[in-house]
Amino acid sequence: MTNPYLSARLRSFGHAFRGLKVLLQTQANARIHAVATVLVLAAGLMFGISLLEWALIVLAILCVWVAEAINTAIEFLVDLASPEAHPLAGKAKDAAAGAVLVAAIGAALIGGLVFGPHILRMLHS
Repeated sequence: MTNPYLSARLRSFGHAFRGLKVLLQTQANARIHAVATVLVLAAGLMFGISLLEWALIVLAILCVWVAEAINTAIEFLVDLASPEAHPLAGKAKDAAAGAVLVAAIGAALIGGLVFGPHILRMLHS
């Protein structure tokens, strides 16, 4: 006998993983974020960053991924609702893309603050 609640939760995880797959398959920027994520995680391991630094890096990475996923969802919905070009559709897409840009700039700043001192120490040793 299967638990209906557990089955529903497992199905929802399946939908979420399918959404991540769609994100990576359809969005070039998501693939760039994936490469950047791997490089940043490798740099964190290489530099032996602290637990607090890891928390900041993980938070920055998550913010970019969440913004990219929401941007993609908005783009898909706008394309469905307004297949023809419309000024409001363009504004919605631009605003969503702007959110990704803000998240990416914030992540880059956090990366600089976390990795900058480690890089300087490495260069001066």
